[in-house]
Parts: sequence; C-alpha cells; structure tokens
Amino acid sequence: MPATVIIFEDNDSLRESLKTLIDLSDKFELIGSFSHCREAEDHIQALQPDLVLMDIDLPQRTGIEAVRQIRKVNSKVQIIMLTIFDDNVHVLEAFKAGANGYLLKKYISDRLYSALLEVLDGGAPMSPSIARMIVGNIHAAERKQQDYGLSPREKDILLSLSQGNSVKIIADKLHISPLTVGTHIRNIYEKLQVHSQTEAVVKAINERLV
Repeated sequence: MPATVIIFEDNDSLRESLKTLIDLSDKFELIGSFSHCREAEDHIQALQPDLVLMDIDLPQRTGIEAVRQIRKVNSKVQIIMLTIFDDNVHVLEAFKAGANGYLLKKYISDRLYSALLEVLDGGAPMSPSIARMIVGNIHAAERKQQDYGLSPREKDILLSLSQGNSVKIIADKLHISPLTVGTHIRNIYEKLQVHSQTEAVVKAINERLV
C-alpha cells in the first residue's frame, strides 16, 4: 500500500513538479496539494497522511508555524521541510517545531524519493550542506560555553527575541516598559558583540545561550 503524501507549496510550477514526481512512483500516493498552510492542521486531521512536504516561506503563515500547529494534533505524520533557506535559524526552528527532515529545493529532483523513504524508515533526511551545518553546531557546542555576563533578565529577553516576540510583547510578558526592554536589548547587543536582533538570535542559538 503506497504511503500517502500532502504538499504545501505556493510556487505553482514547483508544486506541479512535485505532484508529477510523486505520481510517477508506485510507493507514494498524493492525497492533497495546497498553495498555503492556513488550515494545515485541519487538512492533516481530515486526510491523515503519512508524509507532508512543507515549504517555509508561505503566505499568511509560515511553514514552521504550520508544523507547530500540526504537532498539536498529530505527532506521527512525517514532515519534511522543502525550502531555499539554509541558515541556522530556519533549520533549528524547523526541527524545534517538529520537522523530521530538511531539504533544499535545489536538491529535490535528486533526493525526493530517497528522502521520503528515509523518513518513513525513521531517518532524518537532510541536504548535505544542512547536515554539515548541524555537525558544525555540535562541534561548537562541545567547546567551552560562555554566558557573556548576561543577567537573568537579559537571558529572558534574549529567549523571547529568539521566539520572534516583539518589544511590546516582551514588555507585556515581563511587566516592564518597552523603553526598559530596549535598554536591555542594547546591553545584550553590546555583551554579545552583535549589531542586530538576527545576529543576536543566531549567536544565542549557535552557542546555546537560549
């Protein structure tokens, strides 16, 4: 019996190519194809697929957020991210959300079938550059960690930033003013020797500060 697949991809041409590739194999059956992931968890509950191919940069809601919502209703479906993003933040956030694999779109034609079979067999398929990045992260984590002299409050704010929260949301959560949050963020930047929120979050994730 073929494994059932759902696709979430907003690029019409790529979505059709994926459908064609899946239809050409007797090991897989496409049961759903969508250009957005607004109701992803509803589709998963209704169709009960074995596999999901999920883009990240989707309209109205990101694929990573969709994975988080899917995991609230289904812990067994195997989810492979298909994306152009090969940076630490997207990779780590995708796996934290509950993805089982991570493929760059440029490798899809060569890796799709093997990745689908691998994830069904309990593996975690990844493009080569993503695997190397994760190995690099592990090696970095083995080195002596620093806390950069961050205070508990600064660590709380850094964690909130890494979760994508705005200054206003952080202020509301911590019951302090946005101005105070801004002061803490400037102190965090200085201590981490970075110049932007993205740099701070990437460094925090890479060095396991959050």
